[in-house]
Amino acid sequence: MGVQSKYRVVFEDSIDSCVRILTPDPNFMSAAMNGGILPPVWVYWELAKDEAQPDFKKHTRGYLLHETEPVSSMTEEEAIEYLIKKDVPQHVWQNWNKGNRPTMIICLKEQLPKTREWRNAWRISDVIAA
Repeated sequence: MGVQSKYRVVFEDSIDSCVRILTPDPNFMSAAMNGGILPPVWVYWELAKDEAQPDFKKHTRGYLLHETEPVSSMTEEEAIEYLIKKDVPQHVWQNWNKGNRPTMIICLKEQLPKTREWRNAWRISDVIAA
């Protein structure tokens, strides 16, 4: 049975685009919170480096997924941090508070608008305390 997270990650990948909302998958949350299933996040980073190569055809380091010791069980908050490092572009989460305003926030589901109306105009508020 999956675990529904109360958290959402809202981030801006580029100044000219609307915000993106990362909603944790219940199956991922269950795997993260039970432990012994997911590899360390650096494994995904290494595979992404391989995919970014211009001559990439297929993965030759898939063994990293299968032979690396899985991470132990996480709290819900640790699972969200893992997911951010895995799925949000690194330039966003490494520099989320370095500019004039934050480019990423973690919020509760209830803090988001109830409908997706005007979704492409959503921005992270300037009044959020970092």
